[in-house]
Amino acid sequence: MSESDSPTSGYRFQAIDKKFESIDGKQNRDHLIKWGMRGKIRANMYIFDQTFPEYNAKKFILDFFKDPNVLNTLKMFTKAGEWQLLGQPAHDVRIEQLNTNILSLEFFDRLFNNKIIREQGHIKKCIEEYKDEFIISDELRKVLIMDEFDSYDIFSDNDRKEFIFHLFKHFCLGGQVCQYEDDVQPYLDVTKSVYKEIISVQKDAETQTIQVVSPVFKIEALNENGKKFYPSRTAYEQDFAYIIIDPIKRHVIILSNFYEGPSFFE
Repeated sequence: MSESDSPTSGYRFQAIDKKFESIDGKQNRDHLIKWGMRGKIRANMYIFDQTFPEYNAKKFILDFFKDPNVLNTLKMFTKAGEWQLLGQPAHDVRIEQLNTNILSLEFFDRLFNNKIIREQGHIKKCIEEYKDEFIISDELRKVLIMDEFDSYDIFSDNDRKEFIFHLFKHFCLGGQVCQYEDDVQPYLDVTKSVYKEIISVQKDAETQTIQVVSPVFKIEALNENGKKFYPSRTAYEQDFAYIIIDPIKRHVIILSNFYEGPSFFE
């Protein structure tokens, strides 16, 4: 490996003009509008110039948020409802690596088995409660965010670290102006289509099983004062950003969403 290809030197990134059908296209358009997420959830792709060892993840992500090509192409949403370039480099990043072990929606069968979802797919309703910025009117959202709920532990801590769980939870919670579904299937369908499009898989030569090869990290970029500025300066559950890395093709996807502000119905 040459010095320029060594992960000890700085990574460099180049934006790729790519549209994601599950996010930008017609496939899930109506659902994302209904959930207040259309135009506010975004996926951007970049290619990078060196090998990616997972032990170097924090350096990789910090380099990403310092790269001029990223600062001049990656945008964040403002409270005024406008997109603006990131502009400032990160001085530090907080990262949490998620699991990517799940390749089937059978992972969510426990929602049916525990009567959170009825046999026909209808979501079981409950008396309205408030949890942070969310109105909780069904048992699905109780399972997702209310740790005092009796059925909360049908998903273990490790289950909740699965990237597919994070996606499902985000789509169920929606944006600031959100119409909830009465049936679980739209949430499952959108979760599956986005997950399938942004992770990379390959077949193991020996076992012939399909495996996810993309490490996924939940990330926050911090300024010189140690304050979070990306994906936003607020602490909303639905302000999120994930980096999905394909170490084989050397591309990285950043998936982000912003809770406040209007949706876009383009």
